[in-house]
Amino acid sequence: MAILLVSKHDNAALNEATAKTMTAAKAIGGDVHVLVAGENCGAVAEAAAKLDGASKVIHVEGAAYGHRLGEAIADLVISMAGDYEHILFPATTSGKNVAPRVAALLDVMVISDITGVEGPDTFERPIYAGNAMQVVKSGDAKKIVTVRGASFDAVGEQAACPVETADAVADPGFAEWVEDSAETSDRPELTSAKIVISGGRGIGSKENFAIIEKVADKLGAAVGASRAAVDSGYAPNDWQVGQTGKVVAPELYIAVGISGAIQHLAGMKDSKVIVAINKDDEAPIFQVADYGLVADLFEAIPELEKQLG
Repeated sequence: MAILLVSKHDNAALNEATAKTMTAAKAIGGDVHVLVAGENCGAVAEAAAKLDGASKVIHVEGAAYGHRLGEAIADLVISMAGDYEHILFPATTSGKNVAPRVAALLDVMVISDITGVEGPDTFERPIYAGNAMQVVKSGDAKKIVTVRGASFDAVGEQAACPVETADAVADPGFAEWVEDSAETSDRPELTSAKIVISGGRGIGSKENFAIIEKVADKLGAAVGASRAAVDSGYAPNDWQVGQTGKVVAPELYIAVGISGAIQHLAGMKDSKVIVAINKDDEAPIFQVADYGLVADLFEAIPELEKQLG
């Protein structure tokens, strides 16, 4: 039994989500082959070869893979699928884009966002915004799985395994890359940050989010937001934490002016320590918080920044 793990990377460095997905692959059991498809991504292939549990790395170069076009990567995975019983993807934006395409082309189900492995064909996953856990047993000949990184620790390193080069497949031409538009920031990436401070509707305005950002910069933290804050235009979409946003599990999560709707809790309840700051002492966020402060955030956050120096 062999497993194909489709890596997450930016052509320069391997994303930590790949190392966390490897933990799930090892729990399934069997040889794990890591697919590194991209453009000028040789360094990534070398890094993947050192992931504990990898028995082989398959390195494929192609411009379409470098721009993470879902159709092109799906066709590449399909061309290799015959040799594998399991195909695993990190449950990132790109993984969630490619996995359903692969499953549809193979006419099998996709088992999404797994949080645990109970056997080669049996997996745990959250349903109802994380309020219940479902155990899924698949009878499909090939299991297409996305792995929620927040639920798995990253593997360590090993002596490098062999790296093989494979040819790209023909670009299906269904999509064309135009340009990447991304904001640059010195803050850590939201899903991999060890500290996250998030603001909710209680922040009041986009300008007021500056007080959250000042504390984040002093803590070396990433900045998040509730859906209510994003929908109100206070924060950009890629800051959204929750069921319809990003799932995070940092060492410390600070929720500021967030009521704690179940959709938000689904995206951060696995955080190691949760701190809530809200002037409403009946806010649901206090039910999951390890530490709660009932206070006006416009007094508490500036004071916190002051104490941080």
